Amino acid sequence: MMSVVLYRIPVLGWMLKEAIQGPTTAKVLFIINLLMIWLLAILAFGYPAIILPALAAVPAMFVVLILITMG
Repeated sequence: MMSVVLYRIPVLGWMLKEAIQGPTTAKVLFIINLLMIWLLAILAFGYPAIILPALAAVPAMFVVLILITMG
């Protein structure tokens, strides 16, 4: 259900579907496209575009650390 909704996003939907179901080349190109979007955001917005992904990763890293310490 959620994948159907994600696939219907106009710009990223077909790229995401191709990255999940397509060949390895499509996966690599999808990652390169995400990095290019991030670099363009850094050029457009500057320092906040560098910091926000790090701040978004903090809760995920907390969960990883808790899972590691639980054994």
